[in-house]
Amino acid sequence: MSTSSSVYNELRLKKQLCDAVIRVDNAEFHAHKVILCNCSTYFRALFNRWSSPDNRLYEIPNVSAEVMKLVIEFAYTNFVPVTHENVQELFVTADRFNVMGIIEACSDFLEEQLTPHNCIGIWRFTDSYYYPEIKNKAFRFLLNHFEEVAATSEEFLLLSAQELCKIIESDQLIVKKEKTVFEAILRWVSDSTEERREHISLLLSKVRLALMPPEYVMKSVDDNEVMKSSEECRTLLRRAMENMLDIRTKDLSSSDFCHPLAHPRLPAAVLFAIGGWSGHSPTNRIEVYDVCADCWVEICDNELTPRAYHGTAFLNGSVYFVGGIDNIHQLSTVKRFDLDTHTWQEVAPMHSRRCYVCVTVLDGYIYAVGGHDGHNRLSTAERYKPRTNQWTLIASMNTQRSDACCTTLHGKMYICGGFNGNECLLTAESYIPETNQWTMIAAMGNRRSGIGVITYAGYVFAVGGFDGTTRLRTAEAYNPDTDTWSDMPSMVQRRSNFGIAVIDDRLFVVGGFNGFSTTVGVESYNIGADHWSYVPDMKISRSGLSCCVVYGLTNIAEYAAPRPSLHVSDME
Repeated sequence: MSTSSSVYNELRLKKQLCDAVIRVDNAEFHAHKVILCNCSTYFRALFNRWSSPDNRLYEIPNVSAEVMKLVIEFAYTNFVPVTHENVQELFVTADRFNVMGIIEACSDFLEEQLTPHNCIGIWRFTDSYYYPEIKNKAFRFLLNHFEEVAATSEEFLLLSAQELCKIIESDQLIVKKEKTVFEAILRWVSDSTEERREHISLLLSKVRLALMPPEYVMKSVDDNEVMKSSEECRTLLRRAMENMLDIRTKDLSSSDFCHPLAHPRLPAAVLFAIGGWSGHSPTNRIEVYDVCADCWVEICDNELTPRAYHGTAFLNGSVYFVGGIDNIHQLSTVKRFDLDTHTWQEVAPMHSRRCYVCVTVLDGYIYAVGGHDGHNRLSTAERYKPRTNQWTLIASMNTQRSDACCTTLHGKMYICGGFNGNECLLTAESYIPETNQWTMIAAMGNRRSGIGVITYAGYVFAVGGFDGTTRLRTAEAYNPDTDTWSDMPSMVQRRSNFGIAVIDDRLFVVGGFNGFSTTVGVESYNIGADHWSYVPDMKISRSGLSCCVVYGLTNIAEYAAPRPSLHVSDME
């Protein structure tokens, strides 16, 4: 509270120089008109247009004395205590009086309280008031947590047909399987079958039926009396099956996204593949894999210096490009790309030049470990704190390593393999930030330089690489509970110096060098199916690239494959 505000509030409490009395439910609050006018356009109109200048007493109906007291105190102190008990009445009153500071405080409180069980209620509540920011945040939360909302929320069953349509037609609805949307509709209808059965054909028209197994759809229809008895529904599903067959017999590409039944929703996260060695020099090309559309999209941006054998990290809405080589020099520089504003910034450089560097994120810090400075393989490591824009040296590893790779699991960092200047390594070690200490762990079964290391399904996976003689297809997984490595299924293609990431519950390996040339090839491993399969190729071949997964963006559509606008009429 400023000094002047403190003085005004002291005068109010002592009822000195007050020129207004606000009466609510037989409670009276002495105040200064100019202070209330500064806080609210409602009071400005009340004092200047809706009453005579010499009026002092103002009766205000339909508001409790407790909330009016908070509004007046806010006018003087710019602070309001928002609680579960008062937030709804306080929001409504602040909206009525146009006290934007209280509306913002209530909105911040509601945003912090959002859960899958109350997000629909908050979305519907804020629909009645003109403050779209919290309404949009509640709606985005609902879309992002739809699977849990649809399965467990009692509020979900209270939605109107129009509200449910608005939710399920959104491209930004996050679901792993489209059948989740289909089953959510059936749950909603079955809660009040006779009243809601007339809406089922409209709701089904919003489902991406071509993304579901046709056998599952037909069995569901046979098992559901509402769908079987609706002529409109049967016609819609028959047309859907015809269209689905037509789509599945063609080579579906991004140009087919306009088909309403094949129109993929936006992904919750996308996979960035950045830079690398392509042809005879480093590149600055950035490609993004859209897991829902199953395709790569190129991001056009020429501000990144071409670099290879660098590290990449995603943190707080930005992608960081760390170290590497620009074809001439090993780099200590770090660039940050703000994904919201599409702007670049050079941040503090590392203490050392680091080509073939390992980069990961742990507890809000970016770690850069090992690498090659142009003269020596490094055992040193450092970490970056974005808030202070500062790199700090941490304890050195037990071994010099370039061409290694690192990941994090259960609050520890793990680094595996690499090259020490003389031989490819099979050793691995872990780092605990709290003790600033590296500890050797069990060695891998194979020597691996140019390795890919990632956390997946509770294990540390070590994939591919170069053993000093040949590029590898093999993979192994480390169990930190038993300090042991186990063999895993091998990749389809041999590769080293590739990108690696986990997205959509699958492990992806991207590009790399196969012993003869760089590759555009991408493949993924599903631990449930226990095998590797090919994914669409990147647009350019490259090795020495870096990958990271980007998530939580409100503008994810700007990095995903384009989705055309669709309407119900497209189904007809």
